Amino acid sequence: MDNQELKRLANEVRKGIVTAVHSAKSGHPGGSLSAADLFTYLYFEEMNIDPKDPRKEDRDRFVLSKGHTVPGLYAVLAERGFFPKEELKTLRKVGSRLQGHPSMNLLPGLDMSTGSLGQGISAAVGMALSAKLRNKDYRTYTLLGDGEIEEGQVWEAAMFASAKKLDNLVVIVDNNNLQIDGAIDEVNSPYPIDEKFRAFNFNVVCVDGSNFDELRDAFKTARETKGCPTAIIMKTVKGKGVSFMEDQAGWHGKAPNDEQYEIAMNDLNKIGEAL
Repeated sequence: MDNQELKRLANEVRKGIVTAVHSAKSGHPGGSLSAADLFTYLYFEEMNIDPKDPRKEDRDRFVLSKGHTVPGLYAVLAERGFFPKEELKTLRKVGSRLQGHPSMNLLPGLDMSTGSLGQGISAAVGMALSAKLRNKDYRTYTLLGDGEIEEGQVWEAAMFASAKKLDNLVVIVDNNNLQIDGAIDEVNSPYPIDEKFRAFNFNVVCVDGSNFDELRDAFKTARETKGCPTAIIMKTVKGKGVSFMEDQAGWHGKAPNDEQYEIAMNDLNKIGEAL
């Protein structure tokens, strides 16, 4: 798939995010939008998955460690054909399969229930280890927030992944520099993120998280790296694609009202037309 089509799909994913959060009147648009390009690349290019057989044994696994940004994951799953896009409007509603954090027992395409920050990477490490122990070829991917990596459990998991030489594991950090309380370097700085992962014996690749050529090269490098896990550190913009949300910590966890929704969708429609 060429970059232009990936950009078009990512823009549709962003529309799905905004629509879902607006319908729910709650949710986390900022970090969902910053990771939309990554979600798109994983589910349309990188991972071995099949919407018609979402539990197939040899599928690649994905764990959304920053589980609150599940509107982005739901939007890409819908775009990829795991469930109807219209269902995005049921986000967080009673009886919906689309809860505010991923629930693997409710929706096809989810490999892990997450929400407690720091824990998803541990589950992903377990999946990668399981593949190694059973001589399986599937790969495991996990997405963390840059605020999330302030959690100590993240580094316990990283230590274990390195010790077990889990070269079938890719840890991705969405470095949009903002968490719920503000800039990460002002709240509790995890910088330098790349050097920390190198200190835990990871292969580290730093990319622009909205550049599909850089993402493609990073995942190719990860597949070719043997004997250690890979960490991809993505520089991104929180709220990307929506003018009034971009780089604003206040849009970490609130929904647009009707007027803001119209502005947001107009922004994204303009981007789509330009593509």
